[in-house]
Amino acid sequence: MIRRLSAVFFLLCGLSCLALGQSRTPEFDAKAHYTKYEFRIPMRDGVHLFTAVYVPKDAGPQKLYPFLVSRTPYSVGPYGEDNVARLGPQELLESGYIFVVQDVRGRYMSEGKFEEMYPHLDVKKTPQDVDQSSDMYDTVEWLLKHVPYNNGKVGIWGISYAGFFASSSIIDSHPAIKAASPEAPMTNLFNTDDAYHNGAFMLGANFGFYSFFRPQQNPSAPERRSGSSGGAQVPDGYQLLLDAGSLADIDQKFFDGSNPLFTDQMRHTTFDDYWKTRDISRHFHNIHCAVLTVGGWFDAEDLQGPFTTYATIEKNNPGIFNAIVVGPWVHGGWAHWQGHSLGRVNFDSDTGEFYRKHIFAQFFEQTLKGDGQPKLPEAYIFETGTNVWRQYASWPPKQAKPAMLYLLAGGKLGWSAPQGSDAQYDEYVSDPNRPVPYINYNYPARPPQEYMASDQRFAATRPDVLVYQSDPLESDVTIVGPVSPKLWVSTSGTDSDYVVKLIDVYPDDYPEPPATSDKQPTDVQLPQATMAGYQQLVRGEPMRAKFRHSWEKPEPMTPGKTEEVDFNMPDIAHCFRRGHRIMVQVQSTWFPLVDRNPQTFLEIPDAKPSDFVKATERVYHWKEQPSAIQVLVMPGMAD
Repeated sequence: MIRRLSAVFFLLCGLSCLALGQSRTPEFDAKAHYTKYEFRIPMRDGVHLFTAVYVPKDAGPQKLYPFLVSRTPYSVGPYGEDNVARLGPQELLESGYIFVVQDVRGRYMSEGKFEEMYPHLDVKKTPQDVDQSSDMYDTVEWLLKHVPYNNGKVGIWGISYAGFFASSSIIDSHPAIKAASPEAPMTNLFNTDDAYHNGAFMLGANFGFYSFFRPQQNPSAPERRSGSSGGAQVPDGYQLLLDAGSLADIDQKFFDGSNPLFTDQMRHTTFDDYWKTRDISRHFHNIHCAVLTVGGWFDAEDLQGPFTTYATIEKNNPGIFNAIVVGPWVHGGWAHWQGHSLGRVNFDSDTGEFYRKHIFAQFFEQTLKGDGQPKLPEAYIFETGTNVWRQYASWPPKQAKPAMLYLLAGGKLGWSAPQGSDAQYDEYVSDPNRPVPYINYNYPARPPQEYMASDQRFAATRPDVLVYQSDPLESDVTIVGPVSPKLWVSTSGTDSDYVVKLIDVYPDDYPEPPATSDKQPTDVQLPQATMAGYQQLVRGEPMRAKFRHSWEKPEPMTPGKTEEVDFNMPDIAHCFRRGHRIMVQVQSTWFPLVDRNPQTFLEIPDAKPSDFVKATERVYHWKEQPSAIQVLVMPGMAD
């Protein structure tokens, strides 16, 4: 099962993913309209990168086309000029581009050494000083000189890891690059992208991904599955990883300690130089092309990356067109799924098809074939709850106002701070040997895409989960932008995780939605349930308390001492409808999505069984210590 899930991830990240989904029109015959050429393009340091170029057959002196480039670590195959990859999206195929796909350094047919999130060099003193920006620059120079019938304009795009290569390729960008679309771009792996979320290791996703993705001993050879997990049929990832023990035990048992990519991620538990050099957002400068960054509200891998990419480019590169698009999609789902629903949550329209036709295709048509000026808003945002597209002049919208949702006595949630003068708190016992699962059905270790909108009723009944709920809303409340918990807590241990979930509670008389023919971006078989009283996860994140003061220098908690733990969760754009309730759940485990915190201050990968201990957790809510969730609310939406 993990092998199959990893293959799905591969397809989402590669160029060929765009044509693999459910389409309402016949698939475009790329071989009938394009001629494929294969080249080994020299870089300034002498390394050659394998590149496939697809040229429209009607290209000529009177019909010039722009380049559309994607660079990937997942292979540009099939190889051989008679073997044509599935290209897309169909709107761009029919319009005509010179499609270019390239194996990045050290992957498949390209020479050189592969490095995870290849560090960028701001200063390059010799031809041996190379990075993704220089590789793209050299590639563009070569293409302009050696591929005829081009119009001198270049666009770049890619999803996930290829999204990282898209964003890193436009730093100090070549003058011919006119447009780029980094989509779900890996940006800062320690800061809420794939590897760590607020200091907590995202075990499920990393375990599933690195079961197939590893350094290649022979770049031209197929990927080799690492360890014994790759071919295993794993019906219950929760029990599999719970029984496996510590992170170090998991590394040895399933990877034989032989995949340095997994080991490096697991071992670098703080924001050290390993992560700092791989934070590409620190280098987003001298970008001269139009940029359209894309993300999905239910992206389990790289949800934060698009927001960080958009905001940093906006800050450092004034004067360029810089926009963001976010829709109700899973990781890469906008590329080929209809986007009508996810699990039981319905979005009332084919959002993926709308994006491909009216946003993605138009962006490149206008920048590479038109006057160079995209006719798009700066923020094109799908608002869940109301299920409508919104257009804003910035993100978050400037008209949104800060507000606080306070955790109150009796499991209440409200907009007014508690006034009691006596210390009040709720408490629960967290047991890392019996962690709270993140879904209520068995599934392999790699998280199913559906979990980010899944029903939380199962968690609300557990004694180790605190629940705070508003009264039924008298009017719609629309929350946009980041969600920022500000908790006053204490623990009987020396470290703890605090998982906060923002939830939309449907009315008890909510009708069942009509059936949809939408192909789901997951093979989840959901347990029987009704939408009446459904508790839809809107956003959830962990926070490892030892990082409450610094991501670089963790500090133990003092048993029994009350402290403030603040952190940020990725953005949302959700309307809690009239008659619904807003709920917040607080817990200290979320397994196996997040690795287990022993609740003992130590290097977690090497924790022994005796280190995993129960701890009593308290969350305070009184005048002097008012635990709350800070949000941005659109005007007129909250009392």
